Amino acid sequence: MYHANTNQKKAGVAILILDKVDFKIKMVTNNNEKIPKYMKQKLLTFIISLAITIQAGAQERTVENRPYTDLRTFHFGVLVGTHFQDIEFQNAGPVTYLDADGIEQQSCVTVDQDRWDPGFTVGVLGEFRLNTHFQLRIAPAMYFGTRHLSFYNMLEKDGAGNPLQQKQEMKTAYISSALDLIFAAQRFNNHRPYIMAGINPMMNLNSKNEDYIKLKKTELFLELGLGCDFYLPYFKLRPELKFMYGITDTYDKNHIKNIKDKSTLPYTLSAKSAHSKIIALTFYFE
Repeated sequence: MYHANTNQKKAGVAILILDKVDFKIKMVTNNNEKIPKYMKQKLLTFIISLAITIQAGAQERTVENRPYTDLRTFHFGVLVGTHFQDIEFQNAGPVTYLDADGIEQQSCVTVDQDRWDPGFTVGVLGEFRLNTHFQLRIAPAMYFGTRHLSFYNMLEKDGAGNPLQQKQEMKTAYISSALDLIFAAQRFNNHRPYIMAGINPMMNLNSKNEDYIKLKKTELFLELGLGCDFYLPYFKLRPELKFMYGITDTYDKNHIKNIKDKSTLPYTLSAKSAHSKIIALTFYFE
């Protein structure tokens, strides 16, 4: 009953404002046309917009699901999602190396991951309530995926005159432990938008000495994203989209010591550094 009366009052105020302003405009306009026609249109447009805004603010609030769920000091949850990973290489350019016979050779090979490769994510979370708007979240998870790398030998050409190309499929399995700070807006009905930022140390479990290029075991990511809480009758669903950028160099420069086939050295020496990038879409169930 309270909300209904409030809505009627706000709607009545909007109509009253519109009527009074329209009356004033007509009165002034009839008095020697002091207000140009285009000004009247702009003023009426503004007033109508204001009335619509007031009317929109008078919408009824719905019954809230799980009204006390955000008052918990600490709670657990699970997460699943998908992600797309890329890696940003700094190519080495022309290099000199010793082949299997100890003879000095020249090479110029470029490397690139020329697409965003998909993967999937699973994990758990624990979240601390700091105050009304801030939460601190710890989310151990695993990121599974495969990177597809392309190498182009600029000194060797095929029949069509294009650089010779080699491929490498690099499987990745990261264990991560994200630490994120969340700033959430005021809850309205059964949804609550938020933004987040944090750091995410990761450990790569998959690496092969036979690969042209090998990544380091550990990596540190910066995270930035946004999401929205949806309060359902039995749990809270939180879709979140975030961008992750590796701030540490993940290229393993010591991998050259493990290369047994010296003919692959031009590909191993093709890069000087590498930084990973991940775009993750995650669904949290709390």
